[in-house]
Amino acid sequence: MPHRPRAPNSTTTARPWPAVKRRLIIMLRLLLAVTFLCSSVHATDPVRPNVLFIAVDDLRPELACYGRQHIHSPSIDGLAASGVLFEKAYCMVPTCGASRASLMTGLRPSPTRFVNYLTKADNDAPGITTLNTHFRNNGYRTISLGKVFHHKTDNAHGWSEPAWRPSQERWYRLPENHRLHVEGQKQRKKKRGPAWESADVPDNAYADGLLAERAVAELRMLKDRDQPFFMAVGFLKPHLPFIAPEKYWTLYDHDQIEIPDNYHAPRDAPAESIHNSGELRSYAGIPARGPVSDETARNLIHGYNACVSYTDAQIGKLLAELDRLELSENTIVVLWGDHGWNLGEHTLWCKHSCYETSMQIPLIMRAPGIKGGQRRSGLVESIDLYPTLCELSGLKSPGHLQGRSFSGLMKDAQAEWKTAVVGRFRDGDTIRTEKFRFTEYSNNPGKRTAAMLYDHAADPGENVNVVNSRKQVANKLTKELHQIKMSGND
Repeated sequence: MPHRPRAPNSTTTARPWPAVKRRLIIMLRLLLAVTFLCSSVHATDPVRPNVLFIAVDDLRPELACYGRQHIHSPSIDGLAASGVLFEKAYCMVPTCGASRASLMTGLRPSPTRFVNYLTKADNDAPGITTLNTHFRNNGYRTISLGKVFHHKTDNAHGWSEPAWRPSQERWYRLPENHRLHVEGQKQRKKKRGPAWESADVPDNAYADGLLAERAVAELRMLKDRDQPFFMAVGFLKPHLPFIAPEKYWTLYDHDQIEIPDNYHAPRDAPAESIHNSGELRSYAGIPARGPVSDETARNLIHGYNACVSYTDAQIGKLLAELDRLELSENTIVVLWGDHGWNLGEHTLWCKHSCYETSMQIPLIMRAPGIKGGQRRSGLVESIDLYPTLCELSGLKSPGHLQGRSFSGLMKDAQAEWKTAVVGRFRDGDTIRTEKFRFTEYSNNPGKRTAAMLYDHAADPGENVNVVNSRKQVANKLTKELHQIKMSGND
């Protein structure tokens, strides 16, 4: 009989090897094609930029790059020459805790949110994704050195490692000043040491010098990581007390220091707008009330200037290291002050007011691909920083943000932009336009108790309150202020 092939069954299935080989070859070719495509896309994708986020406590635009030629600020001036300087940038609240919490959350303040210097973002905005947390959630290594949030422990989960600050156990280096401070702390009123000190010591004898050293060391470690970074560095000076190494004091001729021309309250200013400079009163040698002597005023101004130059030098060390490590080309650098400061204007010292001197801040940003050495006169709010950094870094902004990215304004001075910015302090709400600053004060039921209007075209020093003679302008700005306030309600 002829041989018949055995019928296939469960144990003897024919294997079509040519077909299997063809499938394997096709799959291998597809895998190679996908691998090549992915590697090509990755090669053409821009590398995410790093962020160096520099905060300076109590720094008003008292810098040479802002036209204050008597100030020695070469490092910040150099940053301005390579970046974009904002001439009209403003804080949300002129006190540190509230201002920082507002900026870091991207939320506007209200009568019940971001109120004073003890504000914590964790308490006032629970569940909100802060700026640093957003960057950490998007693959960045986030570092906090110095004073970023007011409280070191605020928003702790938003940092890749615990926030670090230099010890300030010993504020003063001159023995007599340290003794005054220790003795004052033992008193019931907790009096501090002197409001200023000039000691012949190296930079690292004080906190900001130590901070600069730590920040430089951190940059070196970050250089070796295959991960973009968001490094926040918060310098403490020129916050009181005005203590800085002697070499920074000698940059200024004490006899040439002048008390401001408007060392008096503005004409027709409401009583609510003037305070007793309580922060200053806690230092030894400062009277509990009333004006300080002219010599004390000069010492305070001299000390403030010296501290600006001291901090400027520390910032210079950080920027120089960024260059040395060849990180500058792919790092966004932003320098901001948390609020302004008064140097005797309107009889005021410290911040805590709705005057221009308390509300205006320095803001300088340098970013890859954006031409440096430019200035912008557009009105910018500190809550605009969050969305701007997101856009420049290629990150999607969270939906809760109430600021607006100014990256378009950085690229084009003619870009459409805001016509007004607002802020507040305690019972005062203030709005700034290109030409005017208007402020209204209200009691708990929300009824207006006082108001002031200053025409910056005619009176940039805010010395004459014209609210009663410019009622049409005041009414218009009242409506605009309330409209912006309502848009930022919880």
